[in-house]
Parts: sequence; structure tokens; C-alpha cells
Amino acid sequence: MKTGYVGLGARIAHVSNCLQNVAGDIDPRAYVDPTPAGLKQVEARSGSTLAAYDDLASMLQREKLDLLMIGSPNFMHLDHLRTALESDVKYIFCEKPVVTTEAETFELLSLMKAHGGEKRVIVGLVLRYSPLYTELQKSLKAGQIGKVVSIEAAEHIGPYHGSFFMRDWRRYEKNSGGFMLEKCCHDLDLYQGVTGCRPRYVSSFGGRKSFVPDNRPDQDHSFPTPVYKDRVDPFTPRWGGGNADFDSDGDIIDYQTALIEYEDGANLCFHTNLYVPDEFRRFAVMGTKGMAEGDFIRNYFRVHDALTSACLIDRPKLVDAGRDGHYGADDAMARDLTHYFRNGGGLPVGVLDALEAGLTAIKLDEARRARAVLDLSDTWQQFDSYGLA
Repeated sequence: MKTGYVGLGARIAHVSNCLQNVAGDIDPRAYVDPTPAGLKQVEARSGSTLAAYDDLASMLQREKLDLLMIGSPNFMHLDHLRTALESDVKYIFCEKPVVTTEAETFELLSLMKAHGGEKRVIVGLVLRYSPLYTELQKSLKAGQIGKVVSIEAAEHIGPYHGSFFMRDWRRYEKNSGGFMLEKCCHDLDLYQGVTGCRPRYVSSFGGRKSFVPDNRPDQDHSFPTPVYKDRVDPFTPRWGGGNADFDSDGDIIDYQTALIEYEDGANLCFHTNLYVPDEFRRFAVMGTKGMAEGDFIRNYFRVHDALTSACLIDRPKLVDAGRDGHYGADDAMARDLTHYFRNGGGLPVGVLDALEAGLTAIKLDEARRARAVLDLSDTWQQFDSYGLA
């Protein structure tokens, strides 16, 4: 498969190499990126030298690609998707989040309707491929949990990672679409998959209290997390970066709580924080027959029966990979995508799932700013009017 890249950063290079490890027919050919941080990684794995182009349209016209991989900053995705959909490239892999605004969501739905995009566009919502989520789905299908009633979930991020967000291009909502969209669209997608229906009502609260000037350390620290001058982490962002995290000029927030009531009445309480010293990314799914608990970082999965309290499943070490490769999900995604390219069929997550999760995140931030509870029924009615869902 002749493969091209627009936005050849470290993440898209890693996904490309995972695919190449599984599928020997991935053939990297060309890229568009003024500062391709992942170029050496792709060229080293493929053993070939990629051609550089100044713009996507020229690359697609000259190279006649089978697969385009989009790893550009979020706010550029729609333009790159439009150009790709209007070309004859067969498959388009786009990193999450797919787009950054409600208006872009509907514009992309229109483009996909015109150009068959719901089959061509593949998304990097990798956690749906993870062993932990696969186990959770098995328990749901086996009836161990029953009908889902409520979910408690969190993604807690260490200061080193929070520091990165406060200095990276993602620190501006105009670039990233906001922190809930950029980072937690994974989680929103997972729990919509658990309930099997869309959010009906959303509300949210949050702000920025940790990465502020008053919390800047007055001296360097070496343990457990080094602080380098005005930042926690030594990493310097490659594009559009800043040098200070406690004095960041960005407008993203560093903690948020989201409340969702789904169309069937189930509800989710989700919390994220960018300044947590002992990270976890966990869930507790409570149903009419049992409860499932898991943590992607701490790498366990348990299920208990509601009436007897009997432990039905206890997996204290779910995958050997632990945190590497998105908790084992990157390799699983590469295997499933390879099968999809060769044989067709379904995938655990599609572009419409990604757009629904993204729109949920966008609406949660709208509710946070308005301090309101939003009814999304009109939003989904417009979403469905394109005839793709």
C-alpha cells in the first residue's frame, strides 16, 4: 500500500511503524510537513527515502496513494480531510480528534456524504482496541453487568504531561479544540460504546488552578519530578511551543468534571486533572447485575456480582505491555486495520463514533462556559440529517 503523510510527527510515525510491523505491504512514499519530527523513524523502519512536498494536493496528484495518514495539528484536519476526500486516495487515517468545532463536524459530514467518506476515513481512537476495553465488552455481552445504570470514570495526568500541554501548540483552544476534546475524546467514546447510546443531556465544570503563577516552584527540584526553571518537564515542543507552564499563555484548563445522561437514562460522571502525582485512568461500570472495574494505567480488570458480591473476574495484570503502546492498543489497532485493508469488514470504532465523541466534548465545554445543562436532541437530529449514522 503506497502510503503518504501530512503532519509527520512522532505519533503518526509510531502508528505507521506499528502497521508496517504487521503488514509487510505498507510502502511509505511521501510526506507534507515543514518540520517532520517522525521522518527518521519512518525512513529507518521502511528502509526508503520519502519524497517531500509543499502541499497535500500536489502529493496526492503525483503519488497516487492507497493510504494517507493525517497527523497534523487538530485545527488543520478538516482542510486535509477535504483535500483527501476530493482525491482518489482509497483510505484516510486521521488522528483524533477528527475536527475541532461543531460547524466543522457538520461540514465533514457533508463532505463524507458527497465522497463516500464513512468507509474511507479511519480514526485513531485507539483505546477501543485495547485489551482492557475488549474484556469489558466481553463482560457486557456475557450479561455479567446487566443493563448499565451509571459509570464513574477518570483520566488523571501527571504534572510532567500537564506541563507538556501547557507549552505545546495544544495549549490554545483554537488549535486543539480544548483539553476535553484533545485528550478525553478517547474516554467519552469508550463510555458511549459501553452504554450503546448517545448523550442526551450534558453539564460540566472546570478551570485552571494548578498551572498558574502562584504555584510556580521557587527552586529547582530533582525528585520525584524535576522542575526546570519555569517548567516541570524538560521536553521542548517542536512546533508552536512555549517555554513556561505555570506562566503559560494558553487558554486550556487543567481540571474538569463532566456529567452526562445518556438517551436510555444511564449516566456518567467523568473527571480529569493534569496535575496528579500518581496517575490513573480508570472506570467503574455499575449495572443491574454487576459491577466492572478497570484501570488502563494500573493494568487490572475486575467484575463482581451485584447480589452475592462474588468476584467473577479478577485480572490483576491484564497485559504485559502495561502503559507502553497505549496499554497494548496500538498493536491491536495495527492488526485490525491490516485486516480491514485486506479483507474489509468492520472496525471497533468508526469515524461517526469519533465525530459523536468529539461533538460531545465540544458540547461539554459549551455547557461549562455557560454553566448550563444542555439538551443535545437537536444536535443529534442535525447530525442524522446527513443520512450517514
